[in-house]
Amino acid sequence: MSRMARVECGAHLGLVVAAVFFLLLQLRLFAVQTKYADRIALAVDNENDCTRNKRALIDQFSYQQGKIVALEDENERLESKFAQLSVLIQEYRRLDGQKVNSVGGEVRTSVLHGPVAAVVIMACNRPDYLDRTLRSVLKYQEPVSKKFPLYVSQDGAMESVKLKAKSFPGVDYLQHLEADPQMKSAREMIAYYKIARHYKFALSELFDVRGYEKVIILEDDMEIAPDFFDYFEATATVLDNDKSVVAVSSWNDNGQKQFVSDPDALYRSDFFPGLGWMLTKEFWDELSPKWPEAYWDDWLRLNSTRQGRQFIRPEVCRTFNFGEHGASMGQFYSQYLAPIKLNDVLVDWKSKDLGFLREENFDREFGALIAKAIPIPNREPEALRVLESFNEDVRLVYENQSHFEELARMFGVFEEWKDGIPRTSYKGVVVFRWKDAKRVFLIRPDSLEKLGLKA
Repeated sequence: MSRMARVECGAHLGLVVAAVFFLLLQLRLFAVQTKYADRIALAVDNENDCTRNKRALIDQFSYQQGKIVALEDENERLESKFAQLSVLIQEYRRLDGQKVNSVGGEVRTSVLHGPVAAVVIMACNRPDYLDRTLRSVLKYQEPVSKKFPLYVSQDGAMESVKLKAKSFPGVDYLQHLEADPQMKSAREMIAYYKIARHYKFALSELFDVRGYEKVIILEDDMEIAPDFFDYFEATATVLDNDKSVVAVSSWNDNGQKQFVSDPDALYRSDFFPGLGWMLTKEFWDELSPKWPEAYWDDWLRLNSTRQGRQFIRPEVCRTFNFGEHGASMGQFYSQYLAPIKLNDVLVDWKSKDLGFLREENFDREFGALIAKAIPIPNREPEALRVLESFNEDVRLVYENQSHFEELARMFGVFEEWKDGIPRTSYKGVVVFRWKDAKRVFLIRPDSLEKLGLKA
């Protein structure tokens, strides 16, 4: 074999050896990759198992947490129910054997009385306001807590509000949690929809679940007068006995300091005042199936809702609204709310005969006051000039809504109407005090006739 042939043979042999080595190396790498691929697959499977187990544990934890929250709520409800039953039992023992008169003579009977009314403070996201309201209410509620059990109902989940409500002993806590409602128009404020839902929740809870016969509604930006609870205890009998009255309010829209004088004075009104008011379960049963999606207070002011029935209001307010910042964004606050006179006189309501509030009695007495009032010109500036020359009550006739608004602006009282009714009015009459405590009556042309008198 020539030298060149040997070289070529050696080169071919080297290539064969290199090829065999390369194949062995590839087989080794493939074996290693397969081994690690199996390990990676096993690791992925293990990770998926861990993820599934973690999710199962999270779901189980959430379920158990939900059960704990539900049990806590049920416990609070049962404790409240137990407290109510304790009050009833004590009252039963106290009154057992009490003698009452009946048509057939003196009969021995057992009278069972529950609380006068539950009191609920409607709250949302103002813990500082809620603190001020609770301190004001508890100052006068604690001595009569069995008659007026106190609740805070919170709309939403703000923790500081919940903690504030629960930090006061003797206050039961309710919470309303619900997704945002759908609004009819993007221009509307969602707050009014949330408020309507919250009111329905709280009233349903207190009337339908907890079984109260009456509920007093306050908001988290109110202070109350010293005789607030005596006032509502006395007027509760009006709701029981006079079906032409559907609610009692502690508020007078024209209750500014310059327009009020007599802390004993009460009036019937066709206009729902709100801002601290009491209603019965009977009225709630009528309202609840048709409760509105928003603007519940204006809905209550519609005659189609009240159906010719009235509300009771005081001359001097038993609540003061300090909420300059809220859903209404301080609307009218500086002009109409900040100057409100909060009653500071302890009226002895227990000794009062409120029979004068029955429609026939009230119409007769109220009509007589208007009839005695001196009629004066109903155009400014002559009206104010003539008014200043009298110390007696006066009356002015307004011809229509625009004329009423003109007179209201002249005096500084509320101009607003709802469903054809001015704020505070009764059968078209708006009454307020003027200098030296004389009354000013703004009346419709037919008001005296509606009150049973000749014009």
